[in-house]
Amino acid sequence: MKSQKLGRGLDALLGEMDEAYENESTKKETVLEISLKDIRPNPYQPRKTFDDISLAELAESIKKDGLLQPVVVTEDIDGYVLIAGERRYRASKLAKLKTIRAIVLNCDEAKMRQHALIENIQRDELNAVELAYAYSELIKVHEITHEELSLMIHKSRAHITNTLRLMQLSQKTQKALSDKKITAGHAKVLVGLDEKQQQLIVNSIIGQKLSVRDVEKMIKSMKDSPTISVEKQEKTSYDFAPVKERFNSLGYRSKSSQNKLTIEFEDEKQIQEFLSYFTR
Repeated sequence: MKSQKLGRGLDALLGEMDEAYENESTKKETVLEISLKDIRPNPYQPRKTFDDISLAELAESIKKDGLLQPVVVTEDIDGYVLIAGERRYRASKLAKLKTIRAIVLNCDEAKMRQHALIENIQRDELNAVELAYAYSELIKVHEITHEELSLMIHKSRAHITNTLRLMQLSQKTQKALSDKKITAGHAKVLVGLDEKQQQLIVNSIIGQKLSVRDVEKMIKSMKDSPTISVEKQEKTSYDFAPVKERFNSLGYRSKSSQNKLTIEFEDEKQIQEFLSYFTR
């Protein structure tokens, strides 16, 4: 019963933005022309990266045809805070416009956070890492399962689960994915590896242009290789004292370190003399 109630709450949130845009088309007075300098970006915006080329194209479109869909803001003491439409907001600033059409909603901080998540998910404007954190945030806030979220945002449960697994990757690997140096396909097969292994493979993907299949083979090879490392072998230590005493008695200087014994020779004659012991 609890999940259903929370689910309906999220459904209402999903419909709230659509309702605002529907009102905009029927009640023109709900849309204001607001100075861009009076609007602050949403501090809870899950999207961290914006493609410069895409923004420039949108800016040119706005210059030519105007802003087709207004942004959504909420009023606060210092002016307005953006709830939805950050790409349109940034592109309008890039186009050097002074004002922007905006719908004003009454919205608290919790709803601001959720509206930003919902809008970006619905518009497919988040990269894979940002999307993973957005899904996680919605699941945590509404205390719902992967299955329930999949029904509400019309994405498969497998997609949601696989996307959330990207949060297990190291920060460096997540950054490589966000920067498009590796693909989501690459990233998914790296889940479960330790940080050093991830970095080794990420460097190989970038340097050698490896496909996802190449990476899968590389990981399989790593898992099939012997587990005893060179580092562990070097830590093995032996007692060379009796051997060193014997060499010293024969006039040869020697020294040892863990699993290594080194014999020092004064000249070629001493080397030949030493070798002669093996032919007797």
